[in-house]
Amino acid sequence: MTLAVIDTGVFVAGIYWRNEPHQILRGVALGLFRPVLTEPLFEEYIRAAWRLRERERMLPEPVAWLETFQKSGRWVSPVLLREAVCRDGKDDKFIEAALGAQCRLIVARDKDLTVLEKPFGISILTPRTFLATLSRFERRRLISGR
Repeated sequence: MTLAVIDTGVFVAGIYWRNEPHQILRGVALGLFRPVLTEPLFEEYIRAAWRLRERERMLPEPVAWLETFQKSGRWVSPVLLREAVCRDGKDDKFIEAALGAQCRLIVARDKDLTVLEKPFGISILTPRTFLATLSRFERRRLISGR
């Protein structure tokens, strides 16, 4: 099973829109991918998901997806960086989570992450690029939902 850190933008977009980020969330629900979670990362998911829902009056509530990630995630302690790696230092938490899990993949839409070239050997892929790496079997499971 693929272990991946999921950027907050991917998580939130996956809840409210039916596009590639939604396929990432479905993959987690189906057990195809396992998200890496840290306390700071999960807290950001919660804040961002509820903030967008309230600001844009979006449906559905994010509770089901938050619970899915909370239960299926691999919880780790982040490996704190000595100096910033990302242009936006707030995004370093994704790299710290990957290092804490010894994970080599971050799925992100955030340009401050996607411009990086494999920091610490960690691939940073957009949802579309990541989904293109799936096997035929995995793609069929995503489409069928089984």
